[in-house]
Amino acid sequence: MNWLRPCAALAAAALLGACALLVPAERPAGPGAFDLIGRVAVSYGGRAFASSVRWQHTRERDEIWLLSPVGQTLAHIVGDATGARLTGADRKQYRAASVESLTRQALGWELPLARLAWWVRGEIAPGGAAQGVERDERARLTALIQDGWRVALAHYPLEEHGGLPRRLELAGAASEIRLVIDAWRLDAAR
Repeated sequence: MNWLRPCAALAAAALLGACALLVPAERPAGPGAFDLIGRVAVSYGGRAFASSVRWQHTRERDEIWLLSPVGQTLAHIVGDATGARLTGADRKQYRAASVESLTRQALGWELPLARLAWWVRGEIAPGGAAQGVERDERARLTALIQDGWRVALAHYPLEEHGGLPRRLELAGAASEIRLVIDAWRLDAAR
């Protein structure tokens, strides 16, 4: 019977070691995947732009459709590690190193997509100092200034879309952007 104790200890150690191998690998840094549908309005250089928007975000890729009221694609934007591409309704294509420089070049206004992927989830974007951070009674982010953008957020009630932001108002040096989110879908697996 004395030999059972060491065997049991060895079996327990092997089981714990096997469990340690099942720990998932670290995910790359970045906000989790989501899809959202909403509306965007932009004021820039004395002009204005408004459309419906659909945004699919994963850690590796962003895909954005700017749509007319009848659902026609006005612009399709894809951003990933290789750069950014925009295809207009006329099928004319633009390319740039980032979505920010692409939208500035093709549309005349900058969409701060790298930071917006965090802000739209109600989080401060990493890498840039945030000032004027304000939170509501549930500790949700309601305002901040980061990387030259003043951001104000309004949230859904907790019962609706988990209390995620429903409206963001961004003010930068050359433009103002209002994003109203009508529907959210979060997907932590992507």
